[in-house]
Amino acid sequence: MLKQRILTALVLLPLALCGFFLLDGGWFALFIGAVVTLGAWEWARLAGLEAQPVRCLFAALVAGMLMVLYMVPTLAPWLLGLAVIWWAVATWLVLTYPGSAQYWSSIACKVLIGLLVLLPAWQGLLMLKEWPSGLGNWLIVSVMVLVWVADIGAYFTGRAFGKRKLAPAVSPGKSWAGLYGGLGIALLITLITGVVRAWSAGQLIGALAAAAVVVLVSVVGDLTESMFKRQAGIKDSSQLLPGHGGVLDRIDSLTAAIPVFAVLLWAAGWGTM
Repeated sequence: MLKQRILTALVLLPLALCGFFLLDGGWFALFIGAVVTLGAWEWARLAGLEAQPVRCLFAALVAGMLMVLYMVPTLAPWLLGLAVIWWAVATWLVLTYPGSAQYWSSIACKVLIGLLVLLPAWQGLLMLKEWPSGLGNWLIVSVMVLVWVADIGAYFTGRAFGKRKLAPAVSPGKSWAGLYGGLGIALLITLITGVVRAWSAGQLIGALAAAAVVVLVSVVGDLTESMFKRQAGIKDSSQLLPGHGGVLDRIDSLTAAIPVFAVLLWAAGWGTM
């Protein structure tokens, strides 16, 4: 299993970096859209759509919606605003699971939630990529580093000190200690970045607050997918990535973090939608 994970990572990492840094415009949208479409195919299974033709139909529907969003960029603010509302609701659903399942257990509801998870993540990445002053790639790397270091910090602190479970009904392996450790490491990275870049006190405080929100919502993204997998009775969203599970298993935290990160940047006046 470890060998599979390493080999898969060695293939995927260069591919992802090339896609993020070398592609622009429509090619970048297409690259990210392909990933999101694969995620849609996996989500269909979580929603209870088992037949392959139906799963492919849902993936095609998502791809078509991405095309519409690309052609009508004025929809972006509305979609990202809707995403913020969704992730606030998702937080409540995760905290109250399994009782909350009664509100979203229908196939139609789970399909709609899949759209709220996937479409804003794609839109948020496009917005970051096109950010003014040529900051796009740096912003994309920033949000990913925040999520990844928080995840790594959570893993090690959780293993060392994790006794009190964070959401045992959803993901028994996650602990409050892991959450605090991951959040602490992400804030430390943000603080170091701010000092090195000579941010003002106001900028640094704002950045730390934003980093905390992004990390916390990334945990909600992870737990949300775990909640749907638990309800569906499956361990991985698919086996597309040997040793890693499915695409959704790799991007679940980012689907929540990216749109919220983009909205926070816009709200802070760093750019316009």
